[in-house]
Amino acid sequence: MTGLPKLPGLTFTDPTLTNFKLSHTLDTCAGYSLPKTDYVGIGGRELEINTAKYFTKSDPVRYDPSLTYGRTRAAALPQFIPHYVHYDGKCLTFRAFFKQTVVESAEEHYRIRQVNLIYFLSDDTITVIEPRTPNAGMEQGKLVRRAKIPKNNRGEYWTWKDLGIGKDIAIHGTVYHTVDCDVFTREYMASQGLIMADSEEMPFDPYTMERALKKPITTSKTPPADNKLRRFLEYDRQILKFNAVWDDRDSEYGELRKFEILYFLADDTICVKEIHTKNDGRDPFPLLLRRTKIPKIYTDIPINYPSLYLELSDAEVTEFYQPIDLKVGDTIFILGRKMLLYDCDPYTRNYYRQALCIEQKAAVPIEKEKPQPPERQMPPHNGIGGLEDSLQNTLSFLPKPPKKDVIRQISNANKYLRYEMVMENIHPEDTIRKFLLLYSLGDGTCKIHEPPIHNSGIIGGKYLKATHLVKPGSDPLDPAFYTPGDFYIGAVITVFQQRFVITGADLYVYRYMQANPEKFQCCVIENMRNYMFNKGYLKEDIKDHIQESLEQEKKEERDAIGKEMEEQKTSMEVCYGMKSPVDEDYEQRKKAELSEAYERSLMHTYKVPPHGIMTTEKPCPIDVNIGKVKEEICEEPAEGEVYTPKHIDTPEEKLEKYYSNILKKHHNICQQDKYIECREPEDLESHGRTPRTGPLMVNPPELPPNPCNIKKVRFNVDMDRCIRDSDDLCDLKREKTTCDCSDYKKQS
Repeated sequence: MTGLPKLPGLTFTDPTLTNFKLSHTLDTCAGYSLPKTDYVGIGGRELEINTAKYFTKSDPVRYDPSLTYGRTRAAALPQFIPHYVHYDGKCLTFRAFFKQTVVESAEEHYRIRQVNLIYFLSDDTITVIEPRTPNAGMEQGKLVRRAKIPKNNRGEYWTWKDLGIGKDIAIHGTVYHTVDCDVFTREYMASQGLIMADSEEMPFDPYTMERALKKPITTSKTPPADNKLRRFLEYDRQILKFNAVWDDRDSEYGELRKFEILYFLADDTICVKEIHTKNDGRDPFPLLLRRTKIPKIYTDIPINYPSLYLELSDAEVTEFYQPIDLKVGDTIFILGRKMLLYDCDPYTRNYYRQALCIEQKAAVPIEKEKPQPPERQMPPHNGIGGLEDSLQNTLSFLPKPPKKDVIRQISNANKYLRYEMVMENIHPEDTIRKFLLLYSLGDGTCKIHEPPIHNSGIIGGKYLKATHLVKPGSDPLDPAFYTPGDFYIGAVITVFQQRFVITGADLYVYRYMQANPEKFQCCVIENMRNYMFNKGYLKEDIKDHIQESLEQEKKEERDAIGKEMEEQKTSMEVCYGMKSPVDEDYEQRKKAELSEAYERSLMHTYKVPPHGIMTTEKPCPIDVNIGKVKEEICEEPAEGEVYTPKHIDTPEEKLEKYYSNILKKHHNICQQDKYIECREPEDLESHGRTPRTGPLMVNPPELPPNPCNIKKVRFNVDMDRCIRDSDDLCDLKREKTTCDCSDYKKQS
């Protein structure tokens, strides 16, 4: 029956077919549209193309080559995007207008109505929307529903190819003239090869223009845009503080009164606070003016304003004080009072500098200089009690104990300097008595203790309690007390009219002098050093110094090795006899750096030992006569010769090195690194020796102006002087002055 022609009476229906819907072609899976694999025809009929009738062995549709040849790598197919998905939400917008005839009014003949013509690319539909205008008197909004608009009677529709600027489009009997389009429309048309024309000017509606001209012009007073909440959140607790003064001295019993003016940035209010002083005779009211707005011109009041029973409000005041009106050095009026702003706090200065770009002036002096009070005269001491205790009676009505240096007491707690003393020979029985002087570093007091001597009749014990020892001849009102700088071997001190001579000290005294050399004179330190040396307390110090000197010499010898080594040649110079390509400027700079480093290594770093000979500015314990040295001529370098850079000593360094070398040679020749053995003076003549009568004769150093530094030492006496000189340090009972060290003398 399938071959019969479709003629009336020759068509037969299949009663098994009940569903005549058209099967869909796409399935949705996980949000993606996928083509359907088992596609069937109308009524669920199997299509002839999918039946087994058309199946062959070489059917490329049902045959899978991967079963034979394996899977091949193929490029992924591009994702299929339907037309309505690609252009979903995309539309072309044109601005257009049309004329509407008005026949029932004598004032107008037509109106110009502006519309937006929107073309949807997803389904080629068009809609026309007129923007709503208030008080238009007509229906506005959507004029044409979204649909395909027929172009002519031949079944053609308006498409995006027919649209453009300056074209007339007829929609349901109304002609719309396009004048402009948006940016997306221009770009889309340009991408499709259609260039839009320039925008045209939209004509104005005469009736709307006439109504706008007839509308009266109304004026209103717009309040300032002041958001109180914003100002509160931004400027709360931020206050400008000024120091002011009210000069009321022109009136009777007037005076200069100080105030603090506080300006609150949150609400532009001002608070005036009076500064009270002690015993000013005024009631302690905290505020002169509570927090309120202050008018800038307080006399600017309307004539008809009832100021007797009403207060001013913001409506009557033309201007209030602002931060721009408050400056240091200006005078402001606070409800009739003239107040001078003479200073402000750092926060106010910073606010004006950053927010208003104004630099506040410096503080204005307002107080007169007070005359200096006369110097207080201390009454003389009446002799009752201590000087410091009696002085407290003159400082306050209720005397207080004198203040003590607590820091000194804590840092020097239980630290004493101990000295041994004897009395001057007044009575014969006092020659055997010895005393111990203890000087407290914590409070500067001195204690004297006498060790007991058995079977002598002297009890001993505490001789003097801790007290400040006053120097004889000092001012009674400002006495000078004994200090550690006044105690040395041979010093005579007076303790309440009794004279004592210091004959010894412990090693801690010398260590304290070494740690604090600025508190002692050079002669005192030298005196104490000689005493400790004779007692043999400095043996360990001398050994340590000798060991350091030997280690320094060994280090210098090691550093000198390899300084003049021959320059190593590179492999290119050895093979080809040529220098490797290097930067000449870099070589020059490198040589200059090495030369400078070598000169720094030659700088004088030698320090004179603490028990040796010092420079000429310091006193020397030994008399040294300076002679002359035979002049020697330095040979000038020949032309073309290059010498290694040599350090040139200063005159002070030359003298220091010279006399240090003298001490070293004297030590090596006379003592042979051994300490002096002291003998009694009466034994010198029995051994055929006589003490040294003359000074040690040495030649002075030569200081030539040229770089040639010649240093020689020549002794003018024979070698027998070493025997005589060895006893000089042992003769302790011979009369001598310990603090009078003479300078170097020149030989006449």
